Amino acid sequence: MSPLRSIALVLALTTGLSALPAHGEVERSNVSGDPTYTLEAPPAYAMIGDLIVARPFLIAATLAGTAAFVISLPFTALGGNVKEAGQSLVVAPGREAFVRCLGCTTSGYRQD
Repeated sequence: MSPLRSIALVLALTTGLSALPAHGEVERSNVSGDPTYTLEAPPAYAMIGDLIVARPFLIAATLAGTAAFVISLPFTALGGNVKEAGQSLVVAPGREAFVRCLGCTTSGYRQD
């Protein structure tokens, strides 16, 4: 087989495989059957990546956000948005670092 035909065959197979739908993530609902509370089933590589990469960055972001919140506190108090600043700088990264299950993409449960 000529090199040109080999390259064309590889490109055709790659394009065909990339067009197939991916069914990778599985979500199981809880015992109550309420779709608001769902439990993800992350694969092992997602858990390892989350433990080694994401969690240290999220903890560092929580610490940096806490420092930024304390520094900006006089200005946010004058502006009247202390609660919003605290939520976005401290609570949101802290929730993702400490409440989210290992390897999951959402933290805790949805509150509507």
